[in-house]
Amino acid sequence: MLDYDKESDAYDATRGGEPRAAAAADAVLGLIPAAARRLLDVACGTGIVTRRLAAARPGLRVTGADLTYGMARRADERLPGAIVLADGRRLPFPDGAFDAVTSVWLLHLLDGPGDVRAVVAECARVLRPGGVYVTTVDKAAAHDVGSDIDAVLAPRPRRPARDAPEAVVSYAVDCGLDPAGKGRFPGLGQGRSPRGTVADLRRGWFTRMPPGHPLVDRFATLLEALPDQDRPRPDPVFTVLAFRKAG
Repeated sequence: MLDYDKESDAYDATRGGEPRAAAAADAVLGLIPAAARRLLDVACGTGIVTRRLAAARPGLRVTGADLTYGMARRADERLPGAIVLADGRRLPFPDGAFDAVTSVWLLHLLDGPGDVRAVVAECARVLRPGGVYVTTVDKAAAHDVGSDIDAVLAPRPRRPARDAPEAVVSYAVDCGLDPAGKGRFPGLGQGRSPRGTVADLRRGWFTRMPPGHPLVDRFATLLEALPDQDRPRPDPVFTVLAFRKAG
């Protein structure tokens, strides 16, 4: 797992920056009713998407929440006074406080099904009846675009997807949330290149192969043999699901 306090200052530059944030915000807002007046962005990170959610709809009051101080600090620079330091599994808000709740690129990071259930349950709790929850799902799979890099990495050890769509839907339904829509958006600027993937391997970005793992050098050697070392392969395409709270 990355240290998000240490990563916060450079995070956006290594994750597609403003173009990716714009695509994410557009997809999320496409699933949120125009009548929504209060939105909570859980695990808002640096606030790069959160700010766009607020700017796109002047009548929407947006609050961001993040567990790590470094990320919350960066988000507060973008949306002063609208960011709280909070754990998505224990949100510091009353029941039914928001018309919409979002969690973009969060569920895949959690330690296990219990934590994913807890986050979905909290997002459902702070939603008013009729409110909408929007979340990304299946993030890791989105990066497998059928490229030569993916072919090299196919045998790598993987952990089970915490944000598998069928699991997230099951947790949401258990919390009184009904499926209410789906969207997709490109991870602009996130297409992998062989050289960049080797750097990511050595940094420990592949969760089952931390720095020093014996497989790192083996995969790095194979990646270094690929052509066009600096040419990005196709961008990933991410999926968002929407759920409406009954009542």
